[in-house]
Amino acid sequence: MHAISNTKSIKYMDIHQKLCEWYRLNQRDLPWRKTSDPYKIWLSEIILQQTRVQQGLPYYIDFITHYPKVEDLAAAPEDEVLRHWQGLGYYSRARNLHRTAKIVVQDHGGKFPDTYQGLLSLKGIGPYTAAAIASFAYGLPHAVVDGNVYRVLSRLYNIDTNILDNKARGIFQSLAEASMHPEEAATFNQAIMEFGALQCLAQQPLCKDCPLQDHCLAHAAHCVHERPVRIKKSERKHRYLHYLFFYNREHTWIQQRQGKDIWHHLWEFPLWEEDSLYEWNELIDRHPEISAYYRQDSVFYPSFDCSHQLTHQQLHARFFPIKIEDDSEALSEHFTKITLAELDTYAFSRLSLKFLEKFNF
Repeated sequence: MHAISNTKSIKYMDIHQKLCEWYRLNQRDLPWRKTSDPYKIWLSEIILQQTRVQQGLPYYIDFITHYPKVEDLAAAPEDEVLRHWQGLGYYSRARNLHRTAKIVVQDHGGKFPDTYQGLLSLKGIGPYTAAAIASFAYGLPHAVVDGNVYRVLSRLYNIDTNILDNKARGIFQSLAEASMHPEEAATFNQAIMEFGALQCLAQQPLCKDCPLQDHCLAHAAHCVHERPVRIKKSERKHRYLHYLFFYNREHTWIQQRQGKDIWHHLWEFPLWEEDSLYEWNELIDRHPEISAYYRQDSVFYPSFDCSHQLTHQQLHARFFPIKIEDDSEALSEHFTKITLAELDTYAFSRLSLKFLEKFNF
């Protein structure tokens, strides 16, 4: 099915009007909806990427409290920004957030560009975020297309295009723009996203009391639950991580991740990655160099297993807590020595935080 053939009988302005009426009655009270400040709107949009509103709201409040202006965020050390982001995942967002703040301050005098193309030129801002800022901050007629919008439009117009295909964005962008009255772009964008979040739900859409039921072609064709079409092209990669948590009465040892791998610049405990999860004796057999980091009288606690799912990777981790009686010169030579009290001042991945929350040392 194609968008054009599916939408001839749809009255676009009826959809715009009904969505906006629904939104005025049902919208959630969220702080970023009470401002036209492009900095605050941009911050909320970056935080809410791949994140539910309920989870992202406290992070937004925390960032606005610590960095009320873009200049404050730009001046902050990267480690500090990553620490405030800790737990949200997708840490490239935080690094791009920080870089963009610096660019806005250094190249734009602390003011965000007031055009769609200008916004799109900034690091970490794609078509969706640029459209959101352009419409919410400046009232420009650019339609947003996120996961909620894909779902609402694919059902309204019964579109069977795989939303993961490259051609999908163009199709849904055109539909969103056709459905939107240009003079009410901001309200429409907020309305259609909120509609997808509260009414046109992924698993249990509220079709019985839906104000758009008469316009919904998927409802008429009895295929609401088959929309949107989402077919992944590749399987998730599995990785097996072995972390060694060496500590004594006051100190532990950590390292900072480098390269372009996951969790770039975050901190972690000494890591050995393998093709499967191994028990302690098996790990030592494969990596005898580990023996230089502890003595025979060290105390070995039961290992702790946990997993963590990323977009394209499934992580399986095993943490080995090892209490040593004195400082290890070998550890200090290869890793960064910090006090246990300083752990809270370093930005760790959610995987490492799971271990720290579980293990009482």
